[in-house]
Amino acid sequence: MDGLLLETEVLWQRAEARLFSRHGAEFTFDDKLTVMGTSAAFTGEFFARRLGLPADRASSLIREVSDLMLGELRAQVDARPGAVELVKRLQGRLPLGLASNSPRFLIDAALKGAGFSDAFDAVVSSDDVARPKPAPDLYLLACERLGVAPADALALEDTTSGIAAAKAAGMACIAVPQFAETDVSAADRVIDSLEELLAEA
Repeated sequence: MDGLLLETEVLWQRAEARLFSRHGAEFTFDDKLTVMGTSAAFTGEFFARRLGLPADRASSLIREVSDLMLGELRAQVDARPGAVELVKRLQGRLPLGLASNSPRFLIDAALKGAGFSDAFDAVVSSDDVARPKPAPDLYLLACERLGVAPADALALEDTTSGIAAAKAAGMACIAVPQFAETDVSAADRVIDSLEELLAEA
């Protein structure tokens, strides 16, 4: 979802920058690359270290940045190039699932804001599994709910963590990286935009 279907990475960066500013620090692009696509646990621990706070503050930092992100999503969320058209093209032709490391309340707000509320046959969040990406659990559960074998499914991903999760689940994976610095070498194919898939859909 984040950074693949929706232009939410800029919103996350804004929320994360505000979080760091509250704690007297600057959120850098390197920080962004470090946490992008990772689990809440990893991100919270990283934030605590970067901000010089005790490790037991990790959970509260995640709650704080999530609240900031919810405000961003309620204000505006846009789709990535080709996302709306691709989803509309595939709806009713193939079972569509969304597997995100975000919590359910942020997924629901993001999909509603972008007009994707009824677009997917299965939506799986970090609330639904014990191990988020890069573990395969999210993708395995999404496939189970769609009634599709992982070997017959295709994942679209924009992060290193997401690609690792898809491949560990036994899925083919197309990478659509938003940032050139993202390591997408484990993907089966790399494209510049979802618009490239419209000609093939």
